[in-house]
Amino acid sequence: MHGGHLVARTLKDAGVECIFTLSGGHIMPIYDGCLDRGIKIIDVRHEQAASHAADAWSRVRPGSIGVAAVTAGPGVTDAVTGVANAWRANSPMLLFGGQGPFANRGKGSLQEMDHVSLMRPITKWADACYETERIPEYIELAIRHAVSGIPGPVFLELPMDVLMGEARWEVPSPKIQTAPPRISPDRNAVSAALELLQAAKQPMMMVGTSVKWSQAQGALAAFLEKTGIPAYANGMGRGMLPRDSKHLFNRTRRAAMEGCDCIILAGAVLDFRLAFGQSIPQGAKIIQMEMDNTLIGQNRSADIALVGNLACSFEALLEGMERDAITLNFNDYADSLRAREAAETPKDMSDAVPIKAGRLCQEIADFVHDDMIIIGDGGDIVASAAKVLPIPKNGFWMDPGPLGTLGVGMPFALAAQAAHPDKRVLIIYGDGSFGLNGFEYDTAIRFGLPIVGIVGNDAAWGQMMRPQAAFYGLDRLVATKLNYTRYDKVVEAMGGHGEYVTEPGQIRGALERAFASGKAACINVEIEQDTAYRGGAYV
Repeated sequence: MHGGHLVARTLKDAGVECIFTLSGGHIMPIYDGCLDRGIKIIDVRHEQAASHAADAWSRVRPGSIGVAAVTAGPGVTDAVTGVANAWRANSPMLLFGGQGPFANRGKGSLQEMDHVSLMRPITKWADACYETERIPEYIELAIRHAVSGIPGPVFLELPMDVLMGEARWEVPSPKIQTAPPRISPDRNAVSAALELLQAAKQPMMMVGTSVKWSQAQGALAAFLEKTGIPAYANGMGRGMLPRDSKHLFNRTRRAAMEGCDCIILAGAVLDFRLAFGQSIPQGAKIIQMEMDNTLIGQNRSADIALVGNLACSFEALLEGMERDAITLNFNDYADSLRAREAAETPKDMSDAVPIKAGRLCQEIADFVHDDMIIIGDGGDIVASAAKVLPIPKNGFWMDPGPLGTLGVGMPFALAAQAAHPDKRVLIIYGDGSFGLNGFEYDTAIRFGLPIVGIVGNDAAWGQMMRPQAAFYGLDRLVATKLNYTRYDKVVEAMGGHGEYVTEPGQIRGALERAFASGKAACINVEIEQDTAYRGGAYV
């Protein structure tokens, strides 16, 4: 029994069904072990895609952990972007990194470098195991770090001689918990939070990423039903309430925030998405709910902190209301916000050619259904789509996240389709994003994953081009122009299905044919190259 068998046995006991990888000599024993344990191996074309896919597996399989394995040196450095993206998104994942033989440490083995120091700033835990029989112990420790408190990625280095070393069959397997711990908040803090809500007239809630990692959807829905507090969502909080929930609002967020006297930050951090807390009125009370105390008070002090699993926190609030006979009813205020939202933004059904981005996004919105998994990979096109696209009721929407990492589309889709073969997966691409990991279509085709991508192709890095033109002039555009490349032909050459669209009336039919093809498919849509700057800044 070599070390690779210990890796696979421990992963299997932890419920791991699949690992993502790119072939490397340092990690071959892991493959051998996974074959014996029935763990699927999906090999990609770039290690960045492997780490992105491991991140996405955790997102679409709450309570499990995504795993990737990469070879030493450039294998690890290539995976850094995916790990960093998971770090900012608080996504639990485990990355194994190869290494030259421990016995040759410091001698200059092939691809030898200090991986652990590289990974420490962007992981919750990073270490190396130097004894074969301690591999299960280190994997348990890594996963425990990944899923505890604010979740995040972890890194474990396994040198070649450790992986190839012999081990006793009776080496024990540790018990591994991949679901988040159910830690309840302080009871006095719960009572204080309810006092603030009793005094409020116009409260609101921001539903953020930690609701997802706490698996708190049910408790959240129960609390909102009991109180009628209007809720808005950002980050991975989107999808935690079904889009037809009477408690979920969207277009009135600015008005609600400007007028709120109490805000519940349910796992929503005060970063650039909430103007670092400056968008909340100075006199408003802040109740912050987080899985770990380190995020409390970031950029803006909280009046009350409820630290713990968010499902436990919502349950504690409900129990406190029942125990102390507290009634909270903000339905009248919520109804007034709903009336303001009733005047919906008209659909963009322009027949103009080149196709308007809004028309493309509206066609996509009219096509998607609640059993799909939708992935946004881009800047402009994802921002446009988010305005009209209904989040599927299953909550399966993924996008680049707070790190703004482009190129996540196909890697995320590989994990989503492998984890949920019964669902259809759609990627909404910008043409810039497609170029980063578009070759992973080869992976989808090799593994028979019928993922469909639709590219809003404006032959530019549009989100960069517009401010560049506004600040420096249209005659000074540099590094922001692309070509109207036939990405559909690239995918066809790999063995997939391609569609090329130049008129708005062709979009729906192209989507239908792509999904009916049974293949990985690319719909390449030529859209208008828009140079009009509408404001906005990077903060």
